[in-house]
Amino acid sequence: MSSETKPKVVLAYSGGLDTSVILKWLCEKGFEVVAFCADVGQHHEDFEAVKAKAVSCGAVKCVVTDLRAEFVTDYIFEALKCNAIYEGRYLLGTSVARPCISKEMIRIAKAEGAQYIAHGATGKGNDQVRFEMCAQALDAKIGCIAPWRDAEFIESFKGRKDLLAYCTKHGIPVDAKPKSNYSIDENLFHTSYESGCLEEADVTYEEDMFKMTVSPQNAPESSTDIEIEFVKGVPVKLTNKTDGTVKTDPLELFMYANEIAGANGVGRIDIVENRFVGIKSRGVYETPGGTLLREAHMDLEGICMDREVK
Repeated sequence: MSSETKPKVVLAYSGGLDTSVILKWLCEKGFEVVAFCADVGQHHEDFEAVKAKAVSCGAVKCVVTDLRAEFVTDYIFEALKCNAIYEGRYLLGTSVARPCISKEMIRIAKAEGAQYIAHGATGKGNDQVRFEMCAQALDAKIGCIAPWRDAEFIESFKGRKDLLAYCTKHGIPVDAKPKSNYSIDENLFHTSYESGCLEEADVTYEEDMFKMTVSPQNAPESSTDIEIEFVKGVPVKLTNKTDGTVKTDPLELFMYANEIAGANGVGRIDIVENRFVGIKSRGVYETPGGTLLREAHMDLEGICMDREVK
């Protein structure tokens, strides 16, 4: 089948085990695959390595888009402006990122003339709903392929052992590092840890799991004095009055808020929440900058707004 007659699909690609297998599987099913990886601030991600791996797995190309600035101004700050929070505790760090990623994926699909998008979300989580509803809202004519809800795919890959065997068969490189006993989703807003050993309510996580925050027990005894200026509910200036650092660029401001709050042990929660699909799930989250800015915004509302408005 020539590339001119092959249906084209844009795959949300991370470079991990699942999406690498899905990429090759889509190629075997006769699709021309364009891999798409969104830079939303994943920690220490090597995007050049991700691009090379995607092409080696069969993608015609891999598009990496830096969405960090847009993610902050159009999504994170908008969420903070309305004090967005789920079940009174979760600041929606993963949820808020998905529309940003979906929007870019649909843009690429249109630019590439793709008839489909595809993702590696499972059939029991929230991400499948987030990706697909966003895509349908933006362009209902573009179809969606969800392999983890495909009967043939599920029959072929019943667990990690089958995925690894497929990688060996097709020469797909696999990370040699041991797999964590939990799953991780990360962006510049937060890092989440769930599934695996964390599904047991009595399991205590290890301190070295965290990426963005120090333990409150290890936080400095002396305080960091900061000042945050808001305009119409959006932070526009962050001043560290302890050392004189000033940040006004939205992305730099938010990253610095992460740095300050994380260094002071701010932003960790360990909760059991209700997923959209009706499953309860334990999630451990760290959202340092988001927690700091939301608390400041709520204090500002306390000063400026009557109780009837709040």
